[in-house]
Amino acid sequence: MSKERYQLHPISAVVNFIKGLKDLIFPFIIIFVANRFQGGSPSNDEHWTNYIPYVIGIVVLVLVLVSGIIKWKRFIYWFEDDELRIEYGLFVKKKRYIPFDRIQSFNYTESILHRPFKLVKVTIETAGSGVSTEPEAELTAITKEAAKQIETELALAKKRKTNKSTDENGEIVGQQLEELAIVPSIPIFKMSMKDLLILATTSGGIGVVISGLAVFLTQFSELIPYEKIYDEVVVFLKFGVFIVALMIFVFLIIAWVFSVIITTLNYYQFTIVQEEDQIVLSRGLLEKKKVTIPIGRVQGIRIVENPLRQLFGYCTVIVESAGGSINDRDEKIRLFPLVKKNKIRQPLNKLFADFDFDPIWTSAPKRAKPFYYRLDFLWVIPIMVGISYFYYPYGLFSLLLAPVIFILGLWQYRSAALYLTKNQLSLQYRGISKYTFFIEKKRMQSLEMRQSPFQKRKALASIETTIKSGVLGATAKVEHLEVEYIEEVMNWYEPSGYVDEKKGQP
Repeated sequence: MSKERYQLHPISAVVNFIKGLKDLIFPFIIIFVANRFQGGSPSNDEHWTNYIPYVIGIVVLVLVLVSGIIKWKRFIYWFEDDELRIEYGLFVKKKRYIPFDRIQSFNYTESILHRPFKLVKVTIETAGSGVSTEPEAELTAITKEAAKQIETELALAKKRKTNKSTDENGEIVGQQLEELAIVPSIPIFKMSMKDLLILATTSGGIGVVISGLAVFLTQFSELIPYEKIYDEVVVFLKFGVFIVALMIFVFLIIAWVFSVIITTLNYYQFTIVQEEDQIVLSRGLLEKKKVTIPIGRVQGIRIVENPLRQLFGYCTVIVESAGGSINDRDEKIRLFPLVKKNKIRQPLNKLFADFDFDPIWTSAPKRAKPFYYRLDFLWVIPIMVGISYFYYPYGLFSLLLAPVIFILGLWQYRSAALYLTKNQLSLQYRGISKYTFFIEKKRMQSLEMRQSPFQKRKALASIETTIKSGVLGATAKVEHLEVEYIEEVMNWYEPSGYVDEKKGQP
């Protein structure tokens, strides 16, 4: 195997510099804005100490730039002994050896800086990446040819390990080497523009926009004149409730428009293809992303239907994968961000032949119905009484919570169900959205049965299972089912457990 050393593209220095600036942007703004508020703008008659923040800022910028250049110059990688080897660091030189047989996936990102130079950022995940939010390795900027070379070296290592297509020296012969470079891609799904717009308008990203605005404002809490703003708000409230409600509505509309734009940019030209034993997701307009998911690492399939999308027959399909998050926030991988529910069976069967996506559900018994809304009434009644008393007569509108809780409880009752086969447990339940989990027995980390004294009187119980997914894992729970059925599921989970596949029940 080649021991030639490779460097990253010089644009890596710029990328590292921008990364450093992102961590410093808020401190910089606070320092310079605070200096302005204190009358610290430089002029000829001011003391030289007023220039100190600007000098410090320039020095820090230079240090960040130099640091980015050093990181680029000192970062090298090469291939040796069926490993990807990386060396980096100036004063403390670090080396990282990643065996090819541990590499699970390559994720590609093309930002605005990468695309003019036909470069990509490559993040490499291994079998142990699930215990950390950081990828095993990150190549900040390399050419697409260099990225393809890494994949080819990985394929060569796999061929050598299986002792196929090698000569007497253990090397891959020429024709087979060319074949390794061609990996057949099977198209699975491509999101239409209509579905993209529906996804964007129903994404719920308005909460992300508002929370992002809140985080931004907290960075400048010391500089915001809250007393003056409060006085202005008090004056504004005198114009009437209608004007206030109208302004809030306008603000929500603007936040919603921003969320639609962000979602559209993120999921533009979303496509799914299958390459051998991997699923490849591609998406993005300004920043293109390519995520690979080894089918062997998929722990479970989760289908999510929020009320609005369910009304029109749409759902989201999420892959629960060991270590499979999109970024350091442990964001789950949406295999189908938005798709008609009646159209997902065929592509799911094509990708996951071992799963059964045609469940025959065992639902909660009728005597379990009060359990789904009775407890909610216990804590919401004091709230309704308090609001109605202290904010009479407008507080009486809080009484509308009672029918809402009752309807939601009935909705949750009708959604609760289980389905069992010899090798798979399927669960269905609802919070506000409806969730359907498909989990193979061998992938389950734990299975727990819970029974309260009230459930015991009615011969009911709850069941909860956990699988490995990303950093935090994933949990599915169905409440208030027949205790006998739950006990049979617990027996099924034992090593000697058995299920009659014809009946689909233990």
